[in-house]
Amino acid sequence: MANGSLAPNWLTAYHAVPRHWFVPALVWPGQADGVRQGEAVNRHADPAAWWKAVYSDVPLTTQWDDGDHTGFGRGTMPTSSNSMPTMVFSMLAALDVGDGHRVLEIGTGTGWNAALLSRRVGSDEVFTIEVDEDTAAEARHRLARAGYSPTLVVGEGADGHPDGAPFDRVIATCSVRRIPYAWVAQSRPGAVIVAPWGPEYGGEAVARLVVGDDGTAGGRFVGSSAFMRLRQQRTARPGSLEYLSGPWPADGAKSSTPLSPEALADWLAMFAVGVQVPGAFPLTERYADGTYTLWLHDTAVTSWATADWEPGRTAYEVVQSGPRSLWNEVESAWNWWDDRGRPGFDRFGLTVTPDGHTVWLDGPDNPVPVRTGAVAPN
Repeated sequence: MANGSLAPNWLTAYHAVPRHWFVPALVWPGQADGVRQGEAVNRHADPAAWWKAVYSDVPLTTQWDDGDHTGFGRGTMPTSSNSMPTMVFSMLAALDVGDGHRVLEIGTGTGWNAALLSRRVGSDEVFTIEVDEDTAAEARHRLARAGYSPTLVVGEGADGHPDGAPFDRVIATCSVRRIPYAWVAQSRPGAVIVAPWGPEYGGEAVARLVVGDDGTAGGRFVGSSAFMRLRQQRTARPGSLEYLSGPWPADGAKSSTPLSPEALADWLAMFAVGVQVPGAFPLTERYADGTYTLWLHDTAVTSWATADWEPGRTAYEVVQSGPRSLWNEVESAWNWWDDRGRPGFDRFGLTVTPDGHTVWLDGPDNPVPVRTGAVAPN
């Protein structure tokens, strides 16, 4: 935030709407080493640590387990946060809000983003949706105390807000596996939608879509992201034992691969693989000696695969079972990405229609292949 990268309108909003107005007393700050939820910081117990966290460029987790978690330890799943400032303002820059624009925000959270938008275009033009009643109540209180009164609706973000439509801008502060078509349908032609988007497999980037006259929306990804998933689009991830039909290795077919499981751990690689391999996700089982097994599962609980990693190896044992050869699919997807020079997020794009999504590389006329049943790579 100190490098002068903020546009003048947002710089004014940044100074007028300080972050600490919208941060609760108890938070779990992200860490510089990439750990997204560090140890709890309590404003009352350690004010200096709290202020340092608030004015660091890190996300601040504010809720675990949809509010069921209490205490100072980490919960099972982080479910609400105050996003890191550079991400907040980079997404607002991508949104390109202008005077008189009507804005729909999906995911009120602590209310900071809604306050920034209200400062920019006026509270009357901002509509924000929050699924969690307690989170919404706290945000409403903070917004009022700061002098802002956007329309705050408790409801499902995927449904949008038809009563406020049509919108000129839509921004999501949670990630999605698919852009709800309601967001497109409730937008004017020429409207901009900015939303973190990522496949089930992993990896995520911010999509910047422009709504067309024909009811479609499309555009490129503009940078990496890592947001909490929209609650309506969460999927259960069954454990490995649910896939085995008998004692290990069950009915698995063995093979070997030169592709290291390490190569699949990169966030960009996960995205590039995931857009090609729908309905699949990885899990890692680590062992005390430093080795690990990469599991691949499908969400239909029909297929699985494993690849064992050990240091110094150039070939890795693979076992896979089920109607989908998941390792073959993932390896083929990774090879496709590698063969094209490992393109970054900004070369990928997304088109949304009433019938579904298409991810493309470099242009809408070059759709990314979808693999469900890939043969073994050559």
